[in-house]
Amino acid sequence: MTMTKVTGRFVIAYDGERHRILRDGEVVYRGDTIVFVGRGYGGSVDEVIVGGNAVVGPGFVDLDALGDLDTTVLAFDNQPDWAKGRVWPSDYLTSGPVEMYTPEEQAFQMRYAFVQLLCNGVTTALPITSMFYRRWAETYDEFARAADTAAEVGIRVYLGPCYMTGLTTIRDDGSLDLHWDEERGLHGLDDAIAYVRAFDGQHGGLIRGMLAPDRIETCTPELLRRTAAASSDLGCQVRLHCCQSPHEFETVVRLHDRTPIEWLDSLGFLSKRALLPHGVFVTGHSQVRREGRDLDILVQAGASVVHCPVVMMRYGEAMESFRRFRRRGINLGLGTDTFPPDFVENMRQGISLCRVMERDVSACSAADFYDAATLGGAEALGRLDLGRLAAGAKADITIFDLGGFHLGQFIDPIQTMVLAGSGRDFKTVIVNGRTVMRDRTIDGVDFDELRIRAQNQFDRLIAKYPLRTWRHLPVDEIFKPSFDFLEPSLPRQ
Repeated sequence: MTMTKVTGRFVIAYDGERHRILRDGEVVYRGDTIVFVGRGYGGSVDEVIVGGNAVVGPGFVDLDALGDLDTTVLAFDNQPDWAKGRVWPSDYLTSGPVEMYTPEEQAFQMRYAFVQLLCNGVTTALPITSMFYRRWAETYDEFARAADTAAEVGIRVYLGPCYMTGLTTIRDDGSLDLHWDEERGLHGLDDAIAYVRAFDGQHGGLIRGMLAPDRIETCTPELLRRTAAASSDLGCQVRLHCCQSPHEFETVVRLHDRTPIEWLDSLGFLSKRALLPHGVFVTGHSQVRREGRDLDILVQAGASVVHCPVVMMRYGEAMESFRRFRRRGINLGLGTDTFPPDFVENMRQGISLCRVMERDVSACSAADFYDAATLGGAEALGRLDLGRLAAGAKADITIFDLGGFHLGQFIDPIQTMVLAGSGRDFKTVIVNGRTVMRDRTIDGVDFDELRIRAQNQFDRLIAKYPLRTWRHLPVDEIFKPSFDFLEPSLPRQ
């Protein structure tokens, strides 16, 4: 097998308990596995990758990775989002929802997303796509294509088609309703189980299976019970979005007289295999009036919370707080869940939000969030061979360039990264021993072609928004420009 050595000014080395900074360090790997981290490797190597003035670190683990052309950006200044195509109107449901992407477009958006993730230093991703432009949910066939796409571009992924037994709709008067189709959701679960059995471990282990029910408020008890049983039987992770909005919290309490976390616990859903984005609205949060033991339940179950600070911040919400969860012993990983899939930005904003929520500058640090982006994600997946640079770990390695003028004065490798850097500063990314990005280029990927095709596809999707938007307003009324366009001057007489 090929022996490769990576060198750099700083290596983030794992000592068996925590990350350490190693100056002028080396990482040596054989095939897909690291064999040495330190200085002065005495053996022969076939290739040397010189990082230079850079941080050589483990790849990021994105537990809620953007897997499509993100439509949440359309809601950035266009609110309320439920009236802007983010929730189906009841007449659209009655008339019969349609797939707004062709199979070819679905395959393209996943490839585009995987490339974006790699460019931001993400080596392991659990993709998520929007259900709003779907006929119902994701399918086995599209995820079969996604597995091949991931292997082609070289990213490690956990895949499984999303499924649900219900969805939120808007009545003509603007009130929200829930539509249920349990049979359809249970069939989706069966397809997801079949997918995990067929694809888990494919492409040399780059492809792993997971179960992905969509949102807690659109799941029936039977779906969640069967999902938990399947997760146990298959030994795979299960991800469920919950505790992400006041509406969701109130809906679950109204339907089940329990908080979302209490309800999941009563169904036997929570375990070490459970990943819960976003974990914001739990008992003890300033907007939650109900008393309860949500954090105690999470600790006892060993479930992981997936913190996605940027997307929550865009909606004016924040976890209360990262420090509070961490001190209780709850495992925290990170997710992007929106565009851009910039993990560095999520760390930076997450730190600021935590300090604001706690009103304490010492509430968290760059190191805390770097741990969540690497070790926390690996723990959530039960993978002690990811998220670290150590002998025996998978050769998932990133090189973050410290030479950019925009980084300003150097402070510390991780603090500098988080304070002034971005995902665009990763110049080389290695996944499973394969150099998938070198000097910001990926073999077989034309970034300009991807950009143009993605924009054209996005424009076609936007053009279809009136079909599934409340009251079916034209596009220019759904999405207002930041400023009115200046009309061209009339010619002089």
